[in-house]
Amino acid sequence: MFVPFFLVAMLLCFQSFSQNQTTKPEEKLIQLSGVVVEGDSLKGVPFTSIVVGKTSHGAVTDYDGFFTLIAKPGDIIEFVNLGYKDAQYVVPDTLKATHYSIVQIIRRDTFTLKEVAVYPWPNKEDFKAAFLKRNVANTDLDRARQNMAAEQMRELVKGVSMDAYGNYRYAMQQQYNKMYYSGQYPPNNLLNPLAWAQFIKALKAGKLNIQ
Repeated sequence: MFVPFFLVAMLLCFQSFSQNQTTKPEEKLIQLSGVVVEGDSLKGVPFTSIVVGKTSHGAVTDYDGFFTLIAKPGDIIEFVNLGYKDAQYVVPDTLKATHYSIVQIIRRDTFTLKEVAVYPWPNKEDFKAAFLKRNVANTDLDRARQNMAAEQMRELVKGVSMDAYGNYRYAMQQQYNKMYYSGQYPPNNLLNPLAWAQFIKALKAGKLNIQ
């Protein structure tokens, strides 16, 4: 009696297991495709990470923002991209088709950082000491006036030799003067009363030093 009872128990368990396997509903899978766009310009956002719920599978949008993945009804799809606010999409559980397309909008996220001022002094006391020791230079106007001073300009001109263009003009002027007085005597300043008046004036002013 023990052996038939054991066989009957095994048959009942096998039948119950078979019924559970055949009556278990098959999970529905949906191919979810779409494009991720920016909220302001509606341009595709490339390289957006897409994660299906708390699973480890998902997808990444291409350069134009398109993507495709496999999901189930009721799954929460998360869209993450640096510089944008995270977005979520819940797959409807009433879908009957196996293919579904969406347009997901994500918006820019602005990070406002606090202002950071970097100083070369560790504390206020060192800054005060460095400020008091600082030699404040003249303004641009003061330096321009110094550079344009007549006396300094004359001194600078004395030590500057003529360039190629200056030498050319000097040679041309000498040649012009020679051609101008061609066939006659050049003027002699020894007989010029104006030249003598300038000479006497300079001599009285002490501008002529005879060494």
